[in-house]
Amino acid sequence: MELMKIATEHVTVKNELPPFKAGDTITVNYKIKEGNKERVQPFRGVVIQRKGDKFSGTFTVRKMSGTFGVERIFPLSSPFIESIKVNSYGRVRRARIYYIKALTGKKARIKEKRF
Repeated sequence: MELMKIATEHVTVKNELPPFKAGDTITVNYKIKEGNKERVQPFRGVVIQRKGDKFSGTFTVRKMSGTFGVERIFPLSSPFIESIKVNSYGRVRRARIYYIKALTGKKARIKEKRF
C-alpha cells in the first residue's frame, strides 16, 4: 500500500493549489484545446464537494448559466488546470452541499466567512 502511495506521488503533476473546501466560490482557469489552438477558459462557481486525497482527488464546481445550473468535475492533479483563485470563503455546515441544487433565489445564497 505504501508503494502505491509513493508511485502516485511520483507520477502525478504537482499543482500548487490554494486551500478551499465546499461552499467556497472559486475561479478555475482551465486550458482547452481546439484543433491546434489552446486557450484558457475561466469557470467560476461554488464548490459543491471535494473527494479523494490531494493527488487523486476531484472537486465539483457548480455555476448558474442563465437559469440552468452547470456542474463540472475537475481532477486536482490535472495538467490542464492553469490556476485556481478563491473569490470568497463560504460558511457551510456540510462537506457536500448537494442541497443547494434544490434552492432558488435568496435561499441559495451562502454566507461569507469573516476572518
